[in-house]
Amino acid sequence: MTPATAKTSTSTPVGLPADDEPLRVGGVALTSRLVVGTGKYATYAEMARCLEASGADCVTVAVRRERLVNAAGENILDHLDPARFTLLPNTAGCFTAADAVRVARLGRELLRDLGNPGSEWVKLEVLGDPKTLLPDPVGTLEATAELVSDGFTVLVYTSDDPVVAKRLKDLGAASVMPAGSPIGSGQGILNANNLRICLEYLKDGDPGYPVIVDAGVGTASDVAAAMELGVDGVLLNTAIAHAADPVRMARAMRAACVAGRQAFLAGRRPRRLYATASSPDEGRISRPR
Repeated sequence: MTPATAKTSTSTPVGLPADDEPLRVGGVALTSRLVVGTGKYATYAEMARCLEASGADCVTVAVRRERLVNAAGENILDHLDPARFTLLPNTAGCFTAADAVRVARLGRELLRDLGNPGSEWVKLEVLGDPKTLLPDPVGTLEATAELVSDGFTVLVYTSDDPVVAKRLKDLGAASVMPAGSPIGSGQGILNANNLRICLEYLKDGDPGYPVIVDAGVGTASDVAAAMELGVDGVLLNTAIAHAADPVRMARAMRAACVAGRQAFLAGRRPRRLYATASSPDEGRISRPR
């Protein structure tokens, strides 16, 4: 697959508008701007239905050995078609740079055997503590530098701190992924202003640089809000997996991602303090008295 070619999909087309382009990350073009996780589903069969309904063509996989096989002895990789999805291994659950680097290398070896385009990719997470699951900025910077030097395409989870985001890009991260709110919290976008500054810093002189909101999404309106800010994509998991109807929520997330992107491209009208008549006075036909 060449960088200019979008990954083909056997699912219902996402409906990429003619005036838009695929999301390009690390030489891979993704038709969908929604990246979906594979954890927390009741069954792998439900996971597969939700992934299909979401329209995503890139999915994340936790590659720690104990997470690849469920209680029934099923291997998650048996339920993910590498010809259908770009698989993005992640370092979820790592609390040190050394641990994250080790897990990233494990994921690379696993996916190389599948011939997947994402075998050199990693969604890097280095967490600060188990209570907040906020990123450890020092460990994240250390792991990013080492993995980039090791040839990885690093998509890095970070806070919405614009200074840290810029430093991660400068280290060679293929995509910086600021959190909308804490992992699994479902609080949506808590600090839109910080995300706007992240976008300004990361895209200054490089408008095509991919910025993806990662973490905190609770429902479809959160996805639309993120996309309307101008981010290039949204990564989520729990919002679908823990919905009362996960498949229906996956469809909603898909629609919201497309709608938010289109609203951003269209350009919203300015906010005004006072009312403005929808029907202008000019050219109005006077009624006879």
